[in-house]
Amino acid sequence: MAHAAIIGAGIGGLTAAVALQRRGWQVTVFERAASLEPVGSGLAVAANALRALDTIGAGDEIRGLSAIQGAGGLRRSDGRWLAKTSTEAVSARNGGDFGVLLRRADLVTALSARLTSGTVRLNTEVTGVDADSGLVTFAGGRTEADLVVGADGIHSPVRSTLFPAHPAPSYSGVTAWRLLVPAPGIPGQAYESWGRGKVFGVMPLAGDTAYCYATDTVPAGGGGGDQSAELRRLFAEWHSPIPELLAAATPERVLRNDVHHLATPLPAMHRGRVALLGDAAHAMPPNLGQGACQAIEDAVVLAHVVGDGETGRLADYTAARLERTSRIVARSAAVCRVTRLRNPLAVRLRDTMTALSWRIAPSRANGAMDEVLGWTPPSA
Repeated sequence: MAHAAIIGAGIGGLTAAVALQRRGWQVTVFERAASLEPVGSGLAVAANALRALDTIGAGDEIRGLSAIQGAGGLRRSDGRWLAKTSTEAVSARNGGDFGVLLRRADLVTALSARLTSGTVRLNTEVTGVDADSGLVTFAGGRTEADLVVGADGIHSPVRSTLFPAHPAPSYSGVTAWRLLVPAPGIPGQAYESWGRGKVFGVMPLAGDTAYCYATDTVPAGGGGGDQSAELRRLFAEWHSPIPELLAAATPERVLRNDVHHLATPLPAMHRGRVALLGDAAHAMPPNLGQGACQAIEDAVVLAHVVGDGETGRLADYTAARLERTSRIVARSAAVCRVTRLRNPLAVRLRDTMTALSWRIAPSRANGAMDEVLGWTPPSA
């Protein structure tokens, strides 16, 4: 039985573990954290990622967690709609799938439940990887694997080992906040609002809860103090229900991080017996909501390529994934740059062009994400 060592038990690593086990692999997941309690609060699983999850038997379970209803889209900070769509319109373009907004913990739980007992080794930090032999060294031991999967995040030591001269992730120019807040009585609309250099998004979740996220164009390295109070200050004059949602936020519910991305694509997503996936391979700004989705795609494609032990085909994995993910990273970064505009005239022009594009050619606007959302997994 072929053995895969997966470094990192995030969404991509867990998806890869499930997909490989379903193909008969012995899998060990090394996770340096002491538990699988996920960092982050909410997550968007778009139509392309749902199709990928279908290949490991998890798609319908995740679809059942959707709480989105009615219209959604893009708004100004005063609440005026710039672009508006509906679950029905988006679903019609994507084979019946709109996408699901859920707690990150719910997806972690769904994936973990599909792994055989003992697959994940918690509190175990990998200290070395040899791409040629597949030797993985960790605190307290070592193991040799037919396949090593680097799913160890944006500051991936595995990536640095494979491509030591590659540029490190760069700051995208924005800092992000994420939080879960009670939202009884709030309509089930998913929307994002743009202001001068700032963004605020609202995603309804099951159980009268909302996942909110925000970005601001500030220098990297800030933080400290009560971040819930900081958000209330930044978005006090924005449209309802943003101030009301933030009034329910408490400091321990708010996560803040500077947003970095891999601005320069890797030369490959593999070397020797090692494959990279997710943020380790193509970290991107969150503006398309595709970070976790692309990690899920990576995982099922990788499992398809290696089959029941064909690790010599990793070049096919790079061929299938590198160009697509590089385009999505570039597109996400481009949208991020647009949201960073602060000059009042530039912001007004941006908003006017966005609204006009939607009114004049709504079908074209609806189809802007077709290339991303229309992806289908490889057949078995």
